[in-house]
Amino acid sequence: MRNRTVRGGSVTGLLAARGARTHRKAWAAVFAALVLTSVLLGTFALAVTSAALGHARVERYAAADLVVSGDQHTRYTAKPWGSEPETVTAGLTERVRVPERALDVVRGVPGVRAAVADRVFPVGLAGTAATGRPWDAARLAPYALRDGREPRRAGEVVVGGDARAVGARVVLRVGGADRTYRVVGLADGPRAAVYFSGGEARRLAGHAGTVDAVGVVAEEGVGTGALYGRVRDAVDEAGLRGAVTRAKGDAAGLRVLTGDGRGAAEDLTAAPARSTLLQILGAVAGTMTLIAVLVVSSTIVQALRQRGHELALLRAVGATPRQLRGAVGREVGRVAVTAAVVGAVLAVPAQLGLLALLQARGAVPSGLVLPLPPWLAAAPLVTAGVTVLVARLSALIACGRTAKVRPAQALRASPPGARRRVTGLVLLGLGVSSAGTATLQHGQAAAAAASAAAVLMVIACAVLGPWIATGAMRVLGGPMRRYGGPGGRLAAANCTAAATRLGAAITPVVLVTAFALVQLAAGATLTHEARAQARDAARADVVVRADGGLPRGALERIRAVPGVSGATEVVHSTVVLAGKEAGEPKLERLPVLGVTPQRLTRTLDPDVRKGDLAGLRPGTVALSTDRARALDAGPGSTVRLRFGDGAEGRLRVAAVYGRGLGTGDFLLARDEVLRHTSGTGRARVLVATDGAPRTLRAVGAAVPGARVDRDAAAVRDAVRVEPEDQALGEVVTGAAVGAIGAFTVIAVLSTLTLIGVGRRPELTLLRRAGAARSQLRRMLHAEAAAVAVTGLVVGTAVALIPLLAFSLAFAGALPYLPAAQAALIVGVVAATALAGTVPPVRRVLRGRYPTG
Repeated sequence: MRNRTVRGGSVTGLLAARGARTHRKAWAAVFAALVLTSVLLGTFALAVTSAALGHARVERYAAADLVVSGDQHTRYTAKPWGSEPETVTAGLTERVRVPERALDVVRGVPGVRAAVADRVFPVGLAGTAATGRPWDAARLAPYALRDGREPRRAGEVVVGGDARAVGARVVLRVGGADRTYRVVGLADGPRAAVYFSGGEARRLAGHAGTVDAVGVVAEEGVGTGALYGRVRDAVDEAGLRGAVTRAKGDAAGLRVLTGDGRGAAEDLTAAPARSTLLQILGAVAGTMTLIAVLVVSSTIVQALRQRGHELALLRAVGATPRQLRGAVGREVGRVAVTAAVVGAVLAVPAQLGLLALLQARGAVPSGLVLPLPPWLAAAPLVTAGVTVLVARLSALIACGRTAKVRPAQALRASPPGARRRVTGLVLLGLGVSSAGTATLQHGQAAAAAASAAAVLMVIACAVLGPWIATGAMRVLGGPMRRYGGPGGRLAAANCTAAATRLGAAITPVVLVTAFALVQLAAGATLTHEARAQARDAARADVVVRADGGLPRGALERIRAVPGVSGATEVVHSTVVLAGKEAGEPKLERLPVLGVTPQRLTRTLDPDVRKGDLAGLRPGTVALSTDRARALDAGPGSTVRLRFGDGAEGRLRVAAVYGRGLGTGDFLLARDEVLRHTSGTGRARVLVATDGAPRTLRAVGAAVPGARVDRDAAAVRDAVRVEPEDQALGEVVTGAAVGAIGAFTVIAVLSTLTLIGVGRRPELTLLRRAGAARSQLRRMLHAEAAAVAVTGLVVGTAVALIPLLAFSLAFAGALPYLPAAQAALIVGVVAATALAGTVPPVRRVLRGRYPTG
């Protein structure tokens, strides 16, 4: 028994070594596909893990051992169908404030050397946006004086950077009021920072009785861990951690932050952005994994299919099924291990490139740190192992039939069976039904159903490849024979006779077409429709804004200008909507627009369907038609919303409007929004005028230091409400489409190259039978055209069904794709099909063969 095992093992190794040497070109195509698979999986594994480790940058509190801040999360608990209650959380983008009495509580904790209150508020400095803080809080960075002294009186400030000299006078705008201050010192740190005396900072920040955060500095020799426990216990005993008062009496908690967690008290957008980044990267990584498995398995199956007769002959001469499977497994394993390791190494620079792209496009906040520690380099090794495993499983499946059947039967070619056809039709039916379900859903449920439909239909096309090829040739065969000459007739005959081979060539083309169309057209449709709705909703002629904030009374002064028919102040913020989706609890953070309702329709027309926007005031809300349908709400009913600072409100619906994609799902009164935001620096005024130049000049003169913009795009952008994750989604989707596009292009080339290599004997026989080079070249061109046309048509049909469902559910419009992107997809597919068809057989075409 032992000798038989040794001999079997040596036979397996010999067959694997001979196969690898003999079929180097075929394995080169597989090697390229596996390298790209390992690179893509490794890159997104690194990106997802880095996002999971991400945290807000620690700058202002770098010298603080602990930071006590409000809990910047809101929670919602609900019971899913047939399960225990679940709690979901969502980050808040507006400040949850800390009671001022927490300062005295923390100061009394043993081991605390200093507890410093920090108040942060927006300041307009020479027409630019800056940040105001009390000078005492500068020690938490620590920022030190480089010149001058600290501010001691209300009219004194310290500024950051070199923009001012000590003794200079500056005009600062805080809360819409302008006041002149004297610069008494210059400090380290950012230029856009202004430091006030403690009393002046308390007055300007407002929010009496609260602070933004408390920075804690430990005494010498006191460890952070021990002090953390003491401060947390003291806050608990004082009843502060579970009873911080938000607006309208909603309870929130305090958090004691250490280490990298201190940054969460500085940049409020970092935690929500990190959560969104993690979700998007995870979703894209899952899609890419599925596509990679499809492409790799298809490439390996095609490589082994070309050797079907060789493997069958080995069975016929006595090779056992175990020896055959072992030889193929070892052969594939040698290629896969090397390719996976190469891809794992390349994944690190690829991930750094993806991170640089995200930062360059502003898709992630500058305050969000995405670390890449050395130990994280092990993640691509895990994905490399997955790549090898997929390759080995694909090889076993590919040679499964040949290894199982009797040697005599292995030499016989068998057409695809009925089970394969039934499986493909079932998957196709599931995909269509999933697309139909998407039209009945709302939000992420509709997107998930449409995405599942696309994936199911692509897999169905891969399974039904031979029958799709047969159907395509019934349509294309006639024109090819009629107008293609001898080459066209040869192409039609070859494609009809080798439907399985043609189906294998079509499958990756369908994949790249469907994936690119779904990913590009979904985002383009929403963006196109949102811009159209915002353009239709914006009736104003100009928009007035100032980077440092509009002065107090600016809106009234603009309305008083002769020739102005309407002026509306708009502010942007976010709300959180709690609810259930598919039975699961969900918190959805949505952008909203706050407006002044007086003469609103002169400057903004959201297409009111029910109710009246004149009734929009604090305590009320207007809903889009889609959101009203989802909430089963209408004028007079009540909806619950959580504002950007976590405060919950019951709002009465005043109106329902139609242009929700352009102006957002919720319209609120400006004063309602400002109650829950940190400042008014983002306010803009939409102005409708008679268009006369003197009126425009008068509007500019009414608000000194403000910018009056007549550009239609600027007016539209002031009205348009964009999802917070739109820029991030566009960058990640673009990177994914580019990567998967390149990957599937390589897969198309690999598949066509493998087919071409396997056809060399057939083409040589045609040359010996008298076929001219030009005839064979036209035949190959016609076959490439058939592959490209069939793949494009089927891929477009596969993409169009879920795209229709998605577009109708989200935008109520037909799918949209820019012509340049559509032309690029067609051009890439056509060029790839041609490049993969002719070059592999060029040597056969150039050879000289006797014809007589």
